[in-house]
Amino acid sequence: MSCFYYITSVYKRFLASKLKSLSQQYPVIALTGPRQSGKTTLVKMLFPEKHFISLEEVDVRDFAIEDPRRFLGQFREGAILDEVQRVPHLFSYIQTIVDQKQKKGMFVLTGSSHFMLMENISQSLAGRVAILKLLPLSIFELQEAHLLSDDINKILFTGFYPRVYYENLICTEWFSNYVETYIEKDIRSLKNISNLNLFYRFLRLCAGRAGQILNLSSMANECGINHNTARAWLTLLEISFIVFLLQTHYKNFNKRLIKSPKLYFYDTGLLCYLLGIKDKDYLNLHPARGEIFENFIISELFKNYYNKGQNPDLYYWRDQSGHEIDCLIERNGKLIPLEIKSGETITSDFFKNIYYWQRLSASNQGYIIYGGNNTQMRENVKVIPWSNLKILY
Repeated sequence: MSCFYYITSVYKRFLASKLKSLSQQYPVIALTGPRQSGKTTLVKMLFPEKHFISLEEVDVRDFAIEDPRRFLGQFREGAILDEVQRVPHLFSYIQTIVDQKQKKGMFVLTGSSHFMLMENISQSLAGRVAILKLLPLSIFELQEAHLLSDDINKILFTGFYPRVYYENLICTEWFSNYVETYIEKDIRSLKNISNLNLFYRFLRLCAGRAGQILNLSSMANECGINHNTARAWLTLLEISFIVFLLQTHYKNFNKRLIKSPKLYFYDTGLLCYLLGIKDKDYLNLHPARGEIFENFIISELFKNYYNKGQNPDLYYWRDQSGHEIDCLIERNGKLIPLEIKSGETITSDFFKNIYYWQRLSASNQGYIIYGGNNTQMRENVKVIPWSNLKILY
């Protein structure tokens, strides 16, 4: 059995129904996300009748660059164009074709650089394209495939990239190759960085600050670069879907608030690799275990939104006295506080910040997600295990 059929028979991607639905409403669908998150597999599965063309292949890319009309003329009923951002001027030709044909779901575009894809879409395909993001597997996708471990350390350590699961790979070796090939490849295609060793040092510094409030000046000083370079490199990691920022909620409540975002990685397996964690059991002793667990929960919340084709309405809140809510979910004009605790035993310390928020905001809702297995209902706070995040949705 080929890898392609093996993947599609094992993993149901929750984004599939939304992607298929939007292809019946728009002439162009754009699917973006990190490399190796399963974009190519998903679009091949959903649109088997379409030609698949990878613009990573040099001869194919040269053809598209040199004679775009003839290149696209091969595909009268449309096509899947993989890594399409590598040939930017194709977008204007695609615009002409879809305007003439007036047909839904003609072209499916994929790309691992969100910025480059979006820049070209905004210039040529605005109003003609639906844009979706596919992140690595969610815990619910693994649950449906009966592949989700009940060992939270194993989950954090392994991460969620599909290839690690369907080929049963040693995850540390896979992440080593991922960093050396895909990250370097994408970074070099976006920006000419002369000192890649220094960039890798910055990447590892980001891993050491995951789950923390972003302080670019401190990171720049520690890495030996200036603030502008640190900002540019962080942007590269964002548009390559390695890291993301959780913005702070600005509602004041008569308190001085921290306004800097918090830094997270899209995948905890990659995060553990960059932190030098060689074995899942070492997580029990690692000083960053709490931040890694928090990163896991926040990234799962983002996946839930993206798998529905929605932008996340998620924030965090912290005042200068140190009171903090790990995540605020904005829903129907209300803010729902969520605290994240990696411990397996529910203690009174879990509730302090969330009760403070409830008094401050006159809220009567709240959740605590923790590393254990039981569900409890305390006064206006529901405690749920990490494996049952669906309660939040």
